[in-house]
Amino acid sequence: MRKFVLFAVMAASLAVAACNTVAGAGKDVSATGKAVTNTAEDAKH
Repeated sequence: MRKFVLFAVMAASLAVAACNTVAGAGKDVSATGKAVTNTAEDAKH
């Protein structure tokens, strides 16, 4: 039973870390997209 609880805690911590990593990557991609869009708009004018 103790091993199961330890495994569950480890799995939960990995899941939380993965969510934070994906969220951070999403923010980076979004910021890059905005920068490209702004550059394209500036090039038009």
